[in-house]
Amino acid sequence: MDKPDRSTRRRFLALTGSAAALGALPVVRPRPAEATPAMMATAMRDVTGSAVVRAGKVKLDVPPLVENGNTVPMTVSVTSPMTAEDHVRSIHVFVEKNPQPNVGNFVLGPRAGRAQVSTRIRLADSQKIVAIAKLSDGSFWSATADVVVTLAACTEEVI
Repeated sequence: MDKPDRSTRRRFLALTGSAAALGALPVVRPRPAEATPAMMATAMRDVTGSAVVRAGKVKLDVPPLVENGNTVPMTVSVTSPMTAEDHVRSIHVFVEKNPQPNVGNFVLGPRAGRAQVSTRIRLADSQKIVAIAKLSDGSFWSATADVVVTLAACTEEVI
C-alpha cells in the first residue's frame, strides 16, 4: 500500500486553515468619499489660482429639476468673438456634493468657432453646479445653477 504524500496533505491543511481565517475577517465595504463644498472650493482654486472669478459672460443651461442623477444634460456657453486675440481657452465644471468635484474640463481655442460645450454629468444629490471659463486675457468668468435631483447617482454602495 502506498503512503500518502505528506506535502500534499500539509498544503491542503494550510490552504483550508487560511481560508477559514479569511472567513473570520470582517467584510469591508467601500463607501463613496465624503464630498463637501470646501472640496469644490479647493478644486476651483486649483484651476483659477488666486485670480478673481467674476460672474457673467458664461451661461449654464441645466434643468432645475431632474428625475435621475445618472444622466443630467448640461450646456455651457460663453460670450466671446472667438478670434485669435479674444477667445475662450478653457471651460471647467464643478459640483459641490460629488466625490470628485471637478466633473469636466474642456480646452478650446480660436478655431473652435464658438465657445460652447454640451455633455451629460452624474450628480450625487441636489446641489449647486459652477461653470468657470478662462479667457485668452487670463480673466475668469462664471455662472452657477442649482439642480434638484429626485434619484441620486454616484452613491451606490458596493456589496
